[in-house]
Amino acid sequence: MNSEQTRLTTPFHSHATAAEAVEGVDLSGRRVIVTGGASGIGAETVRVLAAAGAEVTIATRDPAAAARTAATFADAPGIVRAAALDLADLSSVAAFARDWRGPLDVLVANAGVMAIPVREVTAQGWEMQLATNYLGHFALAVGLYGSLRAAGRARIVVVSSGAHLGTPFDFDDPQFERRPYHPWTAYGQSKTADILLAVGARRWAADGITANALNPGWIMTNLQRHLDEAAMREMGAIDEDGEIIPQPYLKTVAQGAAASVLLAASPLVEGVTGRYFEDNQEARPAAPGIAGGVAAHALDPDAADRLWDYASTVLAAA
Repeated sequence: MNSEQTRLTTPFHSHATAAEAVEGVDLSGRRVIVTGGASGIGAETVRVLAAAGAEVTIATRDPAAAARTAATFADAPGIVRAAALDLADLSSVAAFARDWRGPLDVLVANAGVMAIPVREVTAQGWEMQLATNYLGHFALAVGLYGSLRAAGRARIVVVSSGAHLGTPFDFDDPQFERRPYHPWTAYGQSKTADILLAVGARRWAADGITANALNPGWIMTNLQRHLDEAAMREMGAIDEDGEIIPQPYLKTVAQGAAASVLLAASPLVEGVTGRYFEDNQEARPAAPGIAGGVAAHALDPDAADRLWDYASTVLAAA
């Protein structure tokens, strides 16, 4: 984090809800895309933005599920639509971006996968977590750049994780072709890449496009689908009977979506770019003995530019 940069704080506490984060904000006429918006914090992000009047497109691999979610918001002031998008398939990403018409005010890069137990790769040879969580969103943002620029003051919101803290991006072997694959190392690297995406997008600031990343906190959603009970117990998330263990840091879906909605719509972050938020505040630098924070490796502008160039090369060859 730039030492000359003033840390941004908001009046919202760590367990504020998404609705509280944009209370009184009118999003009429604003157009939004939320990837993975059919369930979990993505669906709550869609619900709250539509309730504020936004036109929201749920972009997901399962458009039928997205359509069912959209139907539940039929009475919202805003409009909710569903569209097909497979972030692990660059041809699907390109088709989605090609089909988009008109300006885009907000892109919420929410979809993701976590802790895939065995290494999987995409057609481009990218490890699946890095491909889904980062590369697909990078390709989507690049493909929609013209629409974001046309909006005049667009925002990109990238859902990352505290898992980034111990995992710098490995430029020597990002796809685990030589080093042993580990589900959590791969996940952490992908979440570092997500923050670097927001940092790298500073090149678009002159076009009125801002980008910020966030840690939604601990929420039980479909993201945990690859975790068995043993892993959940090891994390302290469930007890011996398989019941969730209440913890003060656990959040509901409504609370977990708050930072996404804050960054997507609140006037408090107008013009802010390249930063990382947690508990509805800009995160402090990570330090030993302090929970949370943001690692220096995730805010490194040189690493962000290097990753941007690396991903751009992949897109050019696709």
